[in-house]
Amino acid sequence: MDEKEIIKKVAFNIKVTRLQRGLTQFQLAEMIDVHEKYIGRVESGKQNITIKTLIKLAQALGTTLAKLVTIE
Repeated sequence: MDEKEIIKKVAFNIKVTRLQRGLTQFQLAEMIDVHEKYIGRVESGKQNITIKTLIKLAQALGTTLAKLVTIE
């Protein structure tokens, strides 16, 4: 699996988890103190994110970092 595929899979995991929690991009953005456009770029795989941001996302989504970065 190449880098782009991994990024797209992580982005997909974030989006699916957000939707399962019934959150909008705006709500999630407010929870981690970023702009909603940032969340949109992350979920589309266009925005590279830091481990720190991944941790914030996992906490806000009530999941683990491991689940967000699972690429099976």
